[in-house]
Amino acid sequence: MKKLALHWQILIGIAAGIIFGLFAAKMGWAIFVKDWIKPFGTIFINLLKMIAVPLIVTSLVKGVADLKDINKLGKMGGRTFGIFILTTAIAICIGLVIVNIVQPGNFIQEETRSEMMEKFAGNAADKIKAAESAKNSGPLQPLVDIVPDNLFKAATENTNMLQVIFFVVLFGIGLILIPAAQAKPVVDFFGGANEVIMKLIDIIMLFAPIGVFALLSSLIVELPSPDLLLALLGYAGCVVLGLALLIFGIYPFLVKTFAKRGYSFFMKGIAPAQLLAFSTSSSAATLPVSMERAMEHLGVDEEVASFVLPIGATVNMDGTALYQGVAAVFIAQAFGMQLDLGAQLGIILTATLASIGSAAVPGAGMVMLVIVLAQAGIPEAGLALIFAVDRPLDMCRTVANVTSDLTVTTIIAKNLDKLGEPKVKNLW
Repeated sequence: MKKLALHWQILIGIAAGIIFGLFAAKMGWAIFVKDWIKPFGTIFINLLKMIAVPLIVTSLVKGVADLKDINKLGKMGGRTFGIFILTTAIAICIGLVIVNIVQPGNFIQEETRSEMMEKFAGNAADKIKAAESAKNSGPLQPLVDIVPDNLFKAATENTNMLQVIFFVVLFGIGLILIPAAQAKPVVDFFGGANEVIMKLIDIIMLFAPIGVFALLSSLIVELPSPDLLLALLGYAGCVVLGLALLIFGIYPFLVKTFAKRGYSFFMKGIAPAQLLAFSTSSSAATLPVSMERAMEHLGVDEEVASFVLPIGATVNMDGTALYQGVAAVFIAQAFGMQLDLGAQLGIILTATLASIGSAAVPGAGMVMLVIVLAQAGIPEAGLALIFAVDRPLDMCRTVANVTSDLTVTTIIAKNLDKLGEPKVKNLW
């Protein structure tokens, strides 16, 4: 009997989770789901996060060392960051155009606004407090934060992944600079370790349908009341529309134009990574699958995938940037504020930089949104207006983040003549 493709297994898990979650919510089984179903989803995410740092270390060391030339590293790095910034700016502009046309903030009545502000005031205060340290730390603090004072401490937190990447790139450069005979045993070790970790990813993904079922069913029973959600459909619709344009329009177009790969080929190849991103709301947790899909199903050379994808999972947050732009204008509209062109250009710049600073974990974009709001002079307490739908939107914007990473990786591989035929044929 032919085995069902992975993305179909994940889709079945998602659908079953939603249906069971709705049924459990109606039956009042929230406590049962929280105690007996949700832990399996947490275990699945923890397994993916567990493998993320070892994957980055082994793949990036091997990828950088295999370049064998510092100039190649600079060439790839420059192009990678250039395209990352370009796609992020495009994402924000799309979001701002949509939210200015629809103007969903004008739909919120005073009574609804007051209710949401009261309900989520505590959550908003926590995010504002978390963002204060970022705002008051000085303009060069992000550069300081990249350099770890303790590598092993940095490796214990997925939120410090950029510090791990910094050390690993330096380590790889060191391997390039020493004689090849001395570097070979180290490179061989990391190459072998990387193969082991890729096999572990295959094992972990066997549990993906169960994991996403548990995650989605627990999410459904924890959602706020439908009456409260109706007031935010306009805002959520703007975000989802913008993300859909990116995921199903802009990114495949870029791949077709610059990598010469068809729409169907690209979307089939990355579907499991997209579905996992939707389920986990974490680019870091999805990274192992993203790397497997890029190398095995898109034909990206390991040298490119090992360098671009770990960095992309940390700094390339197109979906987060789009959401921050839409959310900022939406909150301003809800408070009756009119943002001129200068203020919205400021949002584009600030959201681009803030998205780079967002950790690749669920909900991190909300903290960075505080900085975007403050720059535009929008009351930070307005965060309370969007908390009710932030979790499902976080799932959607993570799909855009991961799709963008894979898009840029494919384009860079083609540009460097490192894009070949996939090792595994993509089947529906």
